[in-house]
Amino acid sequence: MPYNSSMFSRLEYLFNNPLELLYMLPALLLSLTVHEWGHAYVAYRCGDPTARNLGRMTLNPLAHFDIFGTLCLLVVGFGWAKPVPVNSRNFRHPKRDEILVSLAGVTMNLMLLIVSMCVFAICLRINARLIFNEALMGILTYFMAFNATLMIFNLIPIPPLDGSHILEIALVRHVNPKFFYYFRRYGMFILLALLWFNVLDVPLAWAQNTVFDLAIKMAGLG
Repeated sequence: MPYNSSMFSRLEYLFNNPLELLYMLPALLLSLTVHEWGHAYVAYRCGDPTARNLGRMTLNPLAHFDIFGTLCLLVVGFGWAKPVPVNSRNFRHPKRDEILVSLAGVTMNLMLLIVSMCVFAICLRINARLIFNEALMGILTYFMAFNATLMIFNLIPIPPLDGSHILEIALVRHVNPKFFYYFRRYGMFILLALLWFNVLDVPLAWAQNTVFDLAIKMAGLG
């Protein structure tokens, strides 16, 4: 599916190519699940057992599935899973630990992107015919694309994305708390508006290409 296609062209593509969903869904569910597991695991290691006690520190996709966020990822090109609950009052070092937890998900996506590229390289070296297997190529391609997308998208400093937590920590001493209250309240609407009017297409496409180039070099393919 073209990265910078509009919502309607993406829908048209999926309707005309229903088999693509068989390649997309496994890659999508695994990418989202590991992203949220990363948040839960790091929060637990930092002293907050909230996610673990609620059954969210798991690799079961059903525990993290958010139907609206998943549909947005398939149709719009960007989306999210069900946010992991975190209680920062349990952190041993609140500011540091909140940043670590916020970055945990995108770090997992970067690792998965590099691993998937390494798998591609291994398949190429062991048996070049595997590269022409349609199912393998389809799943690997979407897996790499989804992980790059989730990594970049979640770094945007708009609630409820991970980047917003980092922004709030950085500016908490310099900005009126009411700003963050309203920012968290209306952040989702701002984000959806930016996606609907394709405002983010160019910078996010550039960022995705940059991440791909970096991962290719780290995987030894460049």
